[in-house]
This record gives sequence, structure tokens and C-alpha cells, in this order.
Amino acid sequence: MNPMRITTRDAATGPVLGIFGDLDYTTVGELRERLTALTLRPGQRLVLDLAGMTFCDSSGITALIAARNHADAFHADIALAAVPANTLRVLRMVGLDQIFPLHPDSDAATRP
Repeated sequence: MNPMRITTRDAATGPVLGIFGDLDYTTVGELRERLTALTLRPGQRLVLDLAGMTFCDSSGITALIAARNHADAFHADIALAAVPANTLRVLRMVGLDQIFPLHPDSDAATRP
């Protein structure tokens, strides 16, 4: 088990949250708290950079959907960057690859 750590940086398109470690039922609360404190402007793009994510369970997938709903509430966009292969497989199996824009890395996700 890898403890989760979240970093935040600003890009021209909006905030980028880097998720490192395990996104699971024991750590999703931290992501939800971070999202609750995050105010987006209409037209911004929230990017979740998953390059450092080592594991994601169903609670983590639910947290990604909650992040999308948070962005929608502010009339902002969301994108996932560097989704690990195992998580990408799950997203594709349940059709979430159709609602999340997917990018190879955060640089591609933050291009206007």
C-alpha cells in the first residue's frame, strides 16, 4: 500500500492536481477535500495527472466521477492525464473513457 499524496499547480488552462500513490477507499477523502476547496472558473480545465498513481479501486473511480461533477458544477472542463494502464482498462470497460478526455501527459492536457 502506497500512501497517497496530492500536488497542485496552476497551468494556463486551470489547476492540475497530481495524484501519487494509491487512490482507494482509505485515501479518497483527501481528494474529495481538495476538490471541495477548489474553486474553478467557467471555461477552466481541471486536470488530474495520474502519472504517479500506483493503484485505483472502485472508490477511486467514484472519486474521479465526483471530480468531474465538481468541474461540471462550475461550468469547467476536466481531463485525465497519464492514466495508468490498469485504471485505463477499467475506465474503458465501464465506458468512462467516453466522458473523460484522456491525455498522454499533463502537458498535453493543459494545452489550450
